[in-house]
Amino acid sequence: LCVRKVGRTMSERYSFSLTTFSPSGKLVQIEYALQAVSAGAPSVGIKAKNGIVIAAEKKQKSVLYDEGSIHKIEVVNDRIGMAYSGMGPDFRLLLSKAREIAQHYYLKFRQSIPVSQLVHEVAMVVQEYTQSGGVRPFGVSLLLAGFDDDVPYLYQCDPSGAYFAWRATAMGKNYINGKTFLEKRYNNDLELEDAVHIAILTLKEGFDGQMTEDNIEIGIANKQGFQRLSPSEIKDYLATIL
Repeated sequence: LCVRKVGRTMSERYSFSLTTFSPSGKLVQIEYALQAVSAGAPSVGIKAKNGIVIAAEKKQKSVLYDEGSIHKIEVVNDRIGMAYSGMGPDFRLLLSKAREIAQHYYLKFRQSIPVSQLVHEVAMVVQEYTQSGGVRPFGVSLLLAGFDDDVPYLYQCDPSGAYFAWRATAMGKNYINGKTFLEKRYNNDLELEDAVHIAILTLKEGFDGQMTEDNIEIGIANKQGFQRLSPSEIKDYLATIL
């Protein structure tokens, strides 16, 4: 009992410090941030041959909410979109920063910022919040989707500032089941329409209640740019699947 109490005390000593490594080499606050992401609403990203689809669950806590005022998928610029799992306010700050970075790049070079460069710049902002005193990590993971030189790209950025390119991935609640489902369904020859169907089915794996056009969002990136689908377009997709 005494040994267990000492071990718990040592763990708690490091759990309140962002800038101090625990004896096991971990920054415990980042692990807590990842837990916040895992408790968030699910998000899915899939790269197809001719585009990328990102989809997210958008459940409201009250029927009195105005659904149009809250979005899980947002446009960064006309070619790049972003989705999240985790804390919405943290996402809004990073979305604002991403839009600022993209606009500065456009004003300087008169062209859209490459997706890889944008995710790198956003990840640098996220990483700064893992080594500074008086702040906390962002409790959010991001999916960034876009087209560069006729090539689709899908990136995930985590609270540690780490980012990776993915063919398909899932975040948020039940993300392990989501990734397992994607591993069974994904192939390199997917068309964009098929990817939309798989994204919806992946969300449905851990969905509570009935899935409608009001409680999910879908964004598509292709050679024409990025767009968030309207509720009527999502309803049409749901009618062919469910």
